Amino acid sequence: MKYAILGDIHANLTALEAVLEHARKARVERLVSVGDVVGYGAAPSATLSLLHEHSVVVVQGNHDAACAQQIDVQVFNPSARAAIEWTRTQLSRSELDWLAKLPLTLHLPHCCVAHATFAHPESFEYMHSTKSADASLDALDCAVCFVGHTHVPVTMLRPREDSTRTAYSLETELDLEDSVRALVNVGSVGQPRDEDPRAAIAFYDSDAGRIWIERVEYEISREASRIRQAGLPQALADRLFLGV
Repeated sequence: MKYAILGDIHANLTALEAVLEHARKARVERLVSVGDVVGYGAAPSATLSLLHEHSVVVVQGNHDAACAQQIDVQVFNPSARAAIEWTRTQLSRSELDWLAKLPLTLHLPHCCVAHATFAHPESFEYMHSTKSADASLDALDCAVCFVGHTHVPVTMLRPREDSTRTAYSLETELDLEDSVRALVNVGSVGQPRDEDPRAAIAFYDSDAGRIWIERVEYEISREASRIRQAGLPQALADRLFLGV
């Protein structure tokens, strides 16, 4: 089966439209989101509608949980907090309920999905190192798990040549034959932070055991203008051009 995995969308409608079109041309069979579908961006309701229209399977991210009032908004930085509070006013009760009911993890036929970590998904911890990935790699009961949260593409894995060691890779292509278990951070659709402002989209061919990440151009100025017009913090618009 050919999957497309979408990292943190953050209500960036223009980027989402671009990657969905890219996925359509690639003839994917299943669309998956690693969560944080809202927050930061200014098109939350339209984003959810598009996800429903394309039958995207979604796990809950921390911004999704905060919008659904399951996390104290005070733990977020001021810009993120302002966006969350604004987003709550833009979504209907049914949309907020949908965010609240999203699962923290998913077991799909060929992979697992979580937002931040697989071991403790409810904590929304960050995986910035191989050490911080160990608990999730130990807990995995599938060959590969897709995550997001940091907005930076990276793979943490147990190499087949030495399954007791945790390694990492910044390569944009991965052959699962080379690993026993792998955690693949697919980056971000709506707010990349690896200094590449293009939207990221990951593909997974389960038959070939191959995973790769591609970047997609989109009209950043259009989305930045939407953020400014909504009265959200200027920094949320500016950072889109920089990929930070």
